[in-house]
Amino acid sequence: MKQRSLAAEQFGASAHAYLSSSVHAQGTDLPRLTELSRRLDRPAALDLGCGAGHAGFAMAQGGARVTAYDLSAEMLAVVEGEVQRRGIHGMQTRQGPAEHLPFADTTFDLVATRFSAHHWLDVSAAMLEVRRVLRADGTLVVIDAIAPESPLLDTLLQTVEILRDASHVRDYRVSEWAALLQAAGFAAPESDTWTLPMEFATWVARMRTPELRVNAIRDVLARATEEARRHFRMQTDGSFNLDVAWMQTQPRTQV
Repeated sequence: MKQRSLAAEQFGASAHAYLSSSVHAQGTDLPRLTELSRRLDRPAALDLGCGAGHAGFAMAQGGARVTAYDLSAEMLAVVEGEVQRRGIHGMQTRQGPAEHLPFADTTFDLVATRFSAHHWLDVSAAMLEVRRVLRADGTLVVIDAIAPESPLLDTLLQTVEILRDASHVRDYRVSEWAALLQAAGFAAPESDTWTLPMEFATWVARMRTPELRVNAIRDVLARATEEARRHFRMQTDGSFNLDVAWMQTQPRTQV
């Protein structure tokens, strides 16, 4: 199965779980998106790889006119239902991959992507598309799980991520994101980082991870080095802390 089909299948089956997931439905980054939208004064905004729509709902709360865009039709159906339930006006959905955006040049004032890019087939191509559809004075915000700069810790994280979810591609390092963004024509991003506690049982249940793979994850974590156990704050039940970053940038000024 091709990567995009696998991702759509994985997340289509888990769409409602992501709507109710505390990891996705909560966080200080959501009010921050609301405030950013409010400061931009009713921006045309794109929630790229919207999942269950939490970033889009936050931007809409700040007055943004939001387009929620995702590969999964099931996720978009969840978003549409929640838009109706919440009585949100001016929020629409479109379906497709991040690497091919069906929008005209300079359509958006604000593009945000939240906990999605680590599933994309080609982040470089997606960022070029974002640069194309974003206005010259627009703002891009990337919120995602990130890998530590240490190769040891990076390798362990990618291992447990792909065991948990076969559609996982990569949690990029902040340094990798900076290079990807600048190569696509953006200024060096301003970054803030924090950690999210991942409760093991709900983390694997959300993706319906098969028991064989759950056991493999437990074995990888049980054999982790002292450095990894300390960094990820691993617990005896398999729970751990995941590094997350907010990376904000604008199109680079041509000189």
